[in-house]
Amino acid sequence: MKRQPITRRNVLQLGSVVLLLGVQHIARGATIVAVRVWPSKDYTRLTIESDGEIKARQFFIAEPPRLAVDIEGIDLIPALRELVAKVKSDDPNIAGIRVGQNAPGVVRLVIDLKQPIQPQVFTLPPVAAYQYRLVFDLYPTQVADPLEALIAEKLADRHAATDSDPIADLIAKQSGKPADSKPPPAVVAEKGKDKAPEHAGNPGSAKPVPEAAPTAKNKTDRLVIVALDPGHGGEDPGAVGPGGTREKDVVLQIAHRLRDRINQQPNMRAYLTRDADFFVPLHVRVQKARRVQADLFISIHADAFFTARPQGASVFALSEKGASSSAARWIADKENSADLVGGINVKAKDAQVQKALLDMSTTAQINDSMKLGSAMLGEIGNVGKLHKPKVEQAGFAVLKAPDIPSVLVETAFISNPDEEAKLRSDAYQVQLADALMRGIARYFAKNPPLARNRAV
Repeated sequence: MKRQPITRRNVLQLGSVVLLLGVQHIARGATIVAVRVWPSKDYTRLTIESDGEIKARQFFIAEPPRLAVDIEGIDLIPALRELVAKVKSDDPNIAGIRVGQNAPGVVRLVIDLKQPIQPQVFTLPPVAAYQYRLVFDLYPTQVADPLEALIAEKLADRHAATDSDPIADLIAKQSGKPADSKPPPAVVAEKGKDKAPEHAGNPGSAKPVPEAAPTAKNKTDRLVIVALDPGHGGEDPGAVGPGGTREKDVVLQIAHRLRDRINQQPNMRAYLTRDADFFVPLHVRVQKARRVQADLFISIHADAFFTARPQGASVFALSEKGASSSAARWIADKENSADLVGGINVKAKDAQVQKALLDMSTTAQINDSMKLGSAMLGEIGNVGKLHKPKVEQAGFAVLKAPDIPSVLVETAFISNPDEEAKLRSDAYQVQLADALMRGIARYFAKNPPLARNRAV
């Protein structure tokens, strides 16, 4: 092949091609595909997605708190400047972001912080719909005790009037420290009525919360805590229906509705492992439930399959001996892969400790989980179709708290167009939240919580 001579015309044509392509296409190495910011009170995640792996060096400055990061192999492009606009004023952790070209092929990000943080910066390989990701997880160093917050919120709702300080007394009782006076007793389940919100669907379809027998064994002198775990979140959308509905969105809405019903009970409080759109690793969900000494753990999901035909809700408990069906095993494997999509820092120091914790589940916990699952499945069947008529079992990582009855509820098949529409509707979400609340009440009516004596 005859080589073309270099002429002024060829050079000008090449220059025109460069201008048309833009800087992002001739960057030194990777191309930035997207930038995302996920704020929450737990931590704020910042993600830079690229079509090639990029490296970063970080420098934390304590006063005033800020994180400087040099990203190698790229040039400053508009996509990176978008990070500045993506930070909202109500972000609990980030005050603002500055970005500039620090050197050829090196872009510097300066993240101004609202409080001292513990940064984790790591990279993720391509998975699912994502290409390479550079992740910044910004964890505040000062974290409020969630159990104390739950107790204080519940007692503030009651406006309890005692001679002593009820909040201090109940916190002392929960933590095992001596208290000056005994807090007022409370009943496990609300007697005789199910308080539905104003936006409830067909009132004729709702059943009242079953009345707990008024015996001594059904009373407790402490707060009963139910941990609600909306699946997926943040970087992990979960399953996506044919109409574009994301699992992470609908399960969070259902969890909020169920939280409202639980909080209406005289001695109960709901604790959400995530109360907004952010990612929570599987072992952290378990850790959070144990930290508040939850009496129950309910993980909420919306199932999906390769075809649109499957339908109906399911309830799962943990299994020590393998899955109860091939479908249960497939669903467990799918849900257990959430950490790969959401992205965890495998080099975090406590990751191995938490993984060891997940191998401590007991036969007693599984037996109680089966009882809880049966109570909930019976109520769910009154408001919609069931995919399977009994509680199934498999090795779900999120159900492995050794001392908390735990179930995973697949509310419907989001991959089925009809059920996707139901999941999006207020009426079905209300009916489902009512059913889950009745299932919780039925479980506690037969299995009242014991005195809290475990340490976490």
